[in-house]
Amino acid sequence: QVQLVESGGGSVQAGGSLRLSCPASIPISNVGVMTWFRQPPGKDREGIATTFTRGGPQNYADSVKGRFTISLDNAKNTVYLQMNSLGPEDTAMYFCAATNPGGSWFPFAAHEYKYWGQGTQVTVSS
Repeated sequence: QVQLVESGGGSVQAGGSLRLSCPASIPISNVGVMTWFRQPPGKDREGIATTFTRGGPQNYADSVKGRFTISLDNAKNTVYLQMNSLGPEDTAMYFCAATNPGGSWFPFAAHEYKYWGQGTQVTVSS
């Protein structure tokens, strides 16, 4: 079984930056895709950044394009999310997730993912 443990959240002022980390209990290459999701209070969980772990393109939700960057460190079995130019609209619980996709699937659909971290809270104040 794969365990994921997010960290790096906290409270920041608008315009600030945070870097989230998600180390895995197994080599990241053993799963095909890792994705960051977020869930603002009272709203549905939203996929925001995704990457293949064995090479391939990355993709971002329109809400974070140009501000957030997903990256991998295979030696540390860790996926990162660099978040810049944060605003109050980015306040949410952030989760990392992993899966081995097959057939038709949607990378930002939460139901596609088998493994989830516990979440880390990001709060952005004005």
